[in-house]
Amino acid sequence: MSNVAGLQCRDRVLDLGAPVVMGVLNVTPDSFSDGGRFSAPGSALSHARQMIEEGAAIIDVGGESTRPGAAPATLEEELTRVVPVIEALRKQSGIFISVDTSKPEVMRAATAAGADIINDVCALTMPGALSAAHETRAGVCLMHMKGEPRTMQLAPHYDDAVAEVSAWLAARVAACREAGIDAARLAVDPGFGFGKRVVDNLALLKHLSLFQKLGVTLAVGLSRKSMLATLTGRKVGDRTAGSVALAAIAVLNGARIVRAHDVAATVDAIRVADAVSQGEAFDGT
Repeated sequence: MSNVAGLQCRDRVLDLGAPVVMGVLNVTPDSFSDGGRFSAPGSALSHARQMIEEGAAIIDVGGESTRPGAAPATLEEELTRVVPVIEALRKQSGIFISVDTSKPEVMRAATAAGADIINDVCALTMPGALSAAHETRAGVCLMHMKGEPRTMQLAPHYDDAVAEVSAWLAARVAACREAGIDAARLAVDPGFGFGKRVVDNLALLKHLSLFQKLGVTLAVGLSRKSMLATLTGRKVGDRTAGSVALAAIAVLNGARIVRAHDVAATVDAIRVADAVSQGEAFDGT
């Protein structure tokens, strides 16, 4: 079990005494799984409400696709997509809101609109991102990605994926601490599918518990990933069973935040996995 009890997010703490689900809300026209389905604010808010009802603790709003081969969104495109949705969702709910972005301008605008967490696939490496994250006082999820979305899956290679990803994330945690961002505000994500082969993803998942030594919250995003096409032969829309299996394995290995498209099924899976991880300490509540 993880020894991280919560994630500091501005003026409140996300309770991680039990693992939680981060529901995916892509307000983009081209995301790999649900691109275009929730790009209109009305449909985005309706889907957010559904995920909250299904048990999501966080809604992760993303305005730029990071699927393999994706073209970058402009700053104006991203701001136009995410800020109105975050503002409207904050008015309707006290749910924790995450913004999936690497742009410092979007970090500032999204947190001003009500976001609590910055979920950055570039781990605050973009110019100005460290200072922007520090200023917002938001929680921060640092994800590992080898390369960038347009090219990351062309020919990724590691001598030791677990050691290399862990060392890179440790360096990013250190950079955040040096920039004044407290460890209580930080989470790390190994970045499954982001510049990784299937064998790399499997190694990272098998040894996921090693990432707890970084001393911060451990987050994962395994939902509907392309590795499931290799492992199960299923198309994107038919990967719920595989996704929840991966989520349960991740929780058994220390994950406290699980990013997912199929919220209800994932909530059930991680509750069962968490009970197993507690074993004799489980009190039935």
